[in-house]
Amino acid sequence: MDAATASTALLTDRYELTMLQAALRSGAARRHSVFEVFTRRLPDGRRYGVTAGVGRVLDAVENFRFTPAQLGWLADQQVVDEETLRWLADYRFSGDIRGYGEGECYFPGSPIMVVEGSFAEAVILETVVLSILNHDSAIAAAASRMAAAAGDRPMIEMGARRTHERAAVSAARAAYVAGFGATSDLQAGFEYGIPTTGTAAHAFTLLHDTERDAFTAQIESMGRGTTLLVDTYDLTEAVRTAIEVAGPDLGAVRIDSGDLLMLAHRVRRQLDELGAVKTRIVVTSDLDEYAIAALAAAPVDAYGVGTSLVTGSGQPTCSMVYKLVARAGSDDPDAPLVPVAKRSAGAKASRGGAKWAARRLDADGVAEAEVVGTGPVPPELRERLLHRELVCGGEIVGREPLAGARERHLRSRAQLPLSATQLSRGEPVVPTEYLSS
Repeated sequence: MDAATASTALLTDRYELTMLQAALRSGAARRHSVFEVFTRRLPDGRRYGVTAGVGRVLDAVENFRFTPAQLGWLADQQVVDEETLRWLADYRFSGDIRGYGEGECYFPGSPIMVVEGSFAEAVILETVVLSILNHDSAIAAAASRMAAAAGDRPMIEMGARRTHERAAVSAARAAYVAGFGATSDLQAGFEYGIPTTGTAAHAFTLLHDTERDAFTAQIESMGRGTTLLVDTYDLTEAVRTAIEVAGPDLGAVRIDSGDLLMLAHRVRRQLDELGAVKTRIVVTSDLDEYAIAALAAAPVDAYGVGTSLVTGSGQPTCSMVYKLVARAGSDDPDAPLVPVAKRSAGAKASRGGAKWAARRLDADGVAEAEVVGTGPVPPELRERLLHRELVCGGEIVGREPLAGARERHLRSRAQLPLSATQLSRGEPVVPTEYLSS
């Protein structure tokens, strides 16, 4: 069973199932309920968030089925009782899910995803939904900042060796949604159709008796359009050798160490003097959005980013939560929903009620408010609603190609105030306004 079809039912916290057992026993498990995913604040200094992982959530919901082996383990470990095991054996989510489209920007309080159904069938999705959205959205936010700093220059995701092997695949997917154009991870390419790229590491040069031998072998194997890594020994000598071996039609050289700003200028000048005016310069070496921004004036043609990207550039989670915001007063299918909210000291209070969200634009088409409300939607905001239908009556209806998510992100980010892409610390660029019915 591969990752795309493996059961996701045990990707959950134990207390989800113990709550389920208690609710089945009390009779409250069948009450119609609305859960909402949101974050109370953006990571420190960030000005917008990026929704990512929605497609993976849909896969996880579809594959949330308990296998006989899983049920046997739950029984052996006495996690839940026999009645709950029988209920889990037949579990299929039959409710509704709506939410922000993948790639959409979000802000504090945005109802990023809304899960609606019986308490029992909705509550046990909490952990897997949050684990996907928190991880993927953190990567996407970092990727978006990097892509904005890079401008029109291509970005390559190459962080597979810096994180868990499965996290690497989802990180590549999230980065692609937020503006990266390719990945080094073949599994990500296989699963999601993301373009893959890669040529050679320092080990390939060290394997050969001379750098010239290594370059010759690579050119003979991959053609003159390949990218040669030129900083294993002496950079200046390597560039000269690369052009001697490949000629002026060499595709690119890659610099992976040193003062990238200074070296990029030096290598560009040398390439031009050697007649390789079309040979591109790719830089790597622990880049983040700040380093990329610092290279804006350098003659760099593409960036490869690894560690900083797959760790969210210092913010590896979005602190999203999954809270019950409305529930019926009984298990009668016609019972009206009652808003519920956590009331606690500090910053952990929540707002009750099933919500909609819209983004209000000014006369120039720039976002000026994230409007979150309960009850009727004001007529002037009906064309600006942000939720998409994702699951209806248990049926997945919201799948889309990653290209659609990439386009949505570019549109969404383009509507934000110009200060959104500034790397200096600041507050969210769009305030959240609440409307109550």
